[in-house]
Amino acid sequence: MINQARFVNTLHKEGVEFFVGVPDSYLNGFCNYLLEHVPEENHMIAANEGNAVGIAAGYYFSTNRVPLVYMQNSGMGNAFNPIVSLADKNVYSVPLVLLIGWRGEPGTNDWPQHRTQGAVTDKLLEMLDIPFAAAEDNDDLMEARIQWAVRLARTRRGPVAVIAGKGVFAGGKKTSVLSGRYPMSREEAIEIILDTLPEHTIYVATTGRATRELYFLRERRKEGHGHDFLNVGAMGHASSVALGLAAADRGRQIVCLDGDCSALMHMGAFSMVSKVDVPNLMHVVLNNGAHESVGGQPSAGYSVDFTCIAKGAGYVTADSYVMSGDELAETVNRLAGAEKASFIEVRIHKGLRGDLPPLKISHHGLIQELMEELRR
Repeated sequence: MINQARFVNTLHKEGVEFFVGVPDSYLNGFCNYLLEHVPEENHMIAANEGNAVGIAAGYYFSTNRVPLVYMQNSGMGNAFNPIVSLADKNVYSVPLVLLIGWRGEPGTNDWPQHRTQGAVTDKLLEMLDIPFAAAEDNDDLMEARIQWAVRLARTRRGPVAVIAGKGVFAGGKKTSVLSGRYPMSREEAIEIILDTLPEHTIYVATTGRATRELYFLRERRKEGHGHDFLNVGAMGHASSVALGLAAADRGRQIVCLDGDCSALMHMGAFSMVSKVDVPNLMHVVLNNGAHESVGGQPSAGYSVDFTCIAKGAGYVTADSYVMSGDELAETVNRLAGAEKASFIEVRIHKGLRGDLPPLKISHHGLIQELMEELRR
């Protein structure tokens, strides 16, 4: 684990003062150091990685200074469009330092949703002619790496990447984000929804904590997993999967258990309900105001009026967010019979039961079970 203060000080000495990105567990120590030591005007947590590249480009155009963009490698797909069509040397020649957490690095043991991305991370950078180097778990070597990256980005007027495996940027406690502001936990909210809707309801749970909690709730309740899709990757796309299911089988209630960060990442998907008649779709955003799965960094969740946005996009909604169990049960009951797709924002507190084990599943087995259920 490197010294985060020395790393950021080296960046400052090289003229890098502005940071923007999407938090990653492999970059947890770095992300939390920025939150604690860098002024808010010089650090933004973006909605998605492409958003981060756009912000960084605007910063460069205004200041002529090199910014740093951070992300997990699973977010490279979001970032590549503005990298190759905006920042590229053939377009606007924007010097960027990309700090990328290398999940699924070859030779390491990681979850299935990270393995393919990990295997192609360096190859994708090569294909796009983005110079890169692996981060070193050594302060002196890391200082040399980041000096090289900043200077080369400035010289070639384009992106240069540093990819970091597990442990290099570790450290830093999970941040505390308004943990006691709302009474319900995510797990409690999910169980209330399970108790309120018919047992044949199909659930699509977004990546992160929601998938784990839904899975182990089913285990505890001895209900099986044939009615659940666990969206373990593809952050921001759970509601689209749910929409596809709802459109294909309008006779069955489909519920998307979304998160605030996931919903924010691809909020354009909200607008699809204005074009597709899916009264059997219920979209629930479990909003804890945090990137909890990767370190607890704050999101824009508590600052955004999801209900207003959803209503404008064509959903039937409650008047505002709900925050108690009774409110949630009543709202789910009422909106389940709506004539259009429905939306509920549930304000919850941050936190995960300490005794909840890692999610070790057979993806092919689970999807086969769900597909068999959908064909009945």
